Amino acid sequence: MAVRIYTDDFSAKVLESNVPVVVDFYSDSCITCKKLAPTLCVIEEEYEGKLNVFKVNTNYDTKLVEEYEIKANPTLILFKDGKAVGKQVGPRDYDDLVDWIEEYI
Repeated sequence: MAVRIYTDDFSAKVLESNVPVVVDFYSDSCITCKKLAPTLCVIEEEYEGKLNVFKVNTNYDTKLVEEYEIKANPTLILFKDGKAVGKQVGPRDYDDLVDWIEEYI
């Protein structure tokens, strides 16, 4: 399961990562976020060592929400070499996510 990260460790875990990172900006009250979680778990397992997946709670880490212009939950941002290179907003199925990730890794 994706580990929750915070503003304080975002740089170390995401921006300084040696592998691409998908960050799931979510809220505990978001039903779509809860439905997406199992799919992200599968992707995390299948891409182990090639991709990291982390979660940021939009209710608490407002600095990151503002910085990355998060307007809706869930929002997924793919980071590579310390830069945001892709963004997906709203529900996505497994195949859509894999196609999106494969564009960048």
